[in-house]
Amino acid sequence: MNKLNFVLAQVNLTVGDIDNNLYKILNACHEAKNFLHADIIIFPELALSGYPPEDLLFRHEFLEKISSALTNIQHNLPENLCIILGYPEKNSLTKQCHNSAIVMTKNKIITNYRKQILPNNGVFDEKRYFIEGTKNCVFTYKKNTIALFICEDLWKVHLTEKMKPSHTDFIIAINASPFNAGKIQTRLNKMKVHCKLAKSGLIYVNHCCGQDDLIFDGSSFVLNSDGKMICLAPFASESLQLFDSSASVKKLPRIIPTQEQLYNALVLGVRDYVKKNHFEKVVLGFSGGIDSSLTLAIATDALGKENVLPVIMPSQFTSELSLTCAKAQLKNMGMKTYRNISIDSLFNEFITQLNFPTEILTIQNIQARIRAVLLMGISNETNSLLLNTSNKSEIAVGYSTLYGDMCGAYAVIKDVWKTQVYELCHFRNQVSPIIPLDIITRPPTAELAHNQLDTDSLPPYDILDKILIMYIEEEKSMSQIIKSGFDKTHVKKIIQLIVKNEYKRKQSPLGPKITPLAFTRERRYPITSGFF
Repeated sequence: MNKLNFVLAQVNLTVGDIDNNLYKILNACHEAKNFLHADIIIFPELALSGYPPEDLLFRHEFLEKISSALTNIQHNLPENLCIILGYPEKNSLTKQCHNSAIVMTKNKIITNYRKQILPNNGVFDEKRYFIEGTKNCVFTYKKNTIALFICEDLWKVHLTEKMKPSHTDFIIAINASPFNAGKIQTRLNKMKVHCKLAKSGLIYVNHCCGQDDLIFDGSSFVLNSDGKMICLAPFASESLQLFDSSASVKKLPRIIPTQEQLYNALVLGVRDYVKKNHFEKVVLGFSGGIDSSLTLAIATDALGKENVLPVIMPSQFTSELSLTCAKAQLKNMGMKTYRNISIDSLFNEFITQLNFPTEILTIQNIQARIRAVLLMGISNETNSLLLNTSNKSEIAVGYSTLYGDMCGAYAVIKDVWKTQVYELCHFRNQVSPIIPLDIITRPPTAELAHNQLDTDSLPPYDILDKILIMYIEEEKSMSQIIKSGFDKTHVKKIIQLIVKNEYKRKQSPLGPKITPLAFTRERRYPITSGFF
């Protein structure tokens, strides 16, 4: 094995923005060659198009632009630099696409690999768009033998076994692997198997960006032939990570703790969703409750306090504690710009105009919907994106008002269980103490009625979340959950609420995925169903 300088390119790319992706890819190539003295630069799966391009792949002009961009990249590569680049390749015979990776220098196309295993589960829908490749790819560069794979190729089927008795110096895997809690360790465990099978080092390169509900966390890495991690790129941050194949490793890379991962992933998701959709500013309802407090912290860390407008909208049911807590957090964060709009007069006018005996639920929903109208008005007037502050536990059981507190363009903590909300607030306060302790310790309440508590309608969140996780993420049956020790009445009520509120979830805003199973593209239950 001869010495090679590899650069793992975690570049923040955008689906469909081929011109800008081309520009960033070439910039990375020149920086890698001029400053890092790279021999090979490796980009993620479908880097040129962004991932996932979805039905853009059905558009002829999109694929034509990809082809033109590839030619442009090759012509403008630095001398003596090899690039490995993921792209969608149109098959001239079938008119369908391959999920491909090209290996080339300025003067030569060395090889082209077509992904063999197409995932069609969870958030992945690749069989809709691509046809499978049939051959492994092993090539030689500067007297090093390299095997190339794309993502799922190394997750389900041990294609590395096909390489025996061939010897490889390195396996390179380019990936579009979305983040969820624990995913980094899962990737490491999967890839270690191939190092040991092939007796080879492995280089794993991943996307680093937010794309709608998906977060790609980067965390690219290198393993030696024993499966030991010897290089790790940053989490949720663009990076050109140099790996010198001849250098000794003095200090093992560090995987950041889970709560830090979750928080930074949410920050990345918000920043990219807002900016890539050409907004500069956001607005959100800020109550002094824990959900809006966490959302405000994430939004501010993502976009800067000058680009975030909190709106306090008290009613006759809002406690003095809520107002005190809200103002304390704003002071802690140095935020002097916010709005304070009482909804009492509007609420009274609604009650007068309706002119019928108002039930308690009607009263609560009217308040939530008045706030939504105000927030949408401010959003329109200031050209700001409205952030939603609902958590996953509420969304699961429908503890929210359709067209009220469910309103918004992006639901920042949609995939964050209520118990995780508390954990993330504690984590953020370790960075700097911005969320008042009273917000974290007070009993949770929507404050839509006098002396209202969430526990009036729901079990305590530490119990509720365990049941929700078992039913939704682990797909346990009602009887299995009850047998594990939970109260039968609680379990039955919660499952009924989950089923009943499917129609609400279908209308809820998009939000970043951080758990193994989110209420987005990977959970597709019918609204109308007789199964329960």
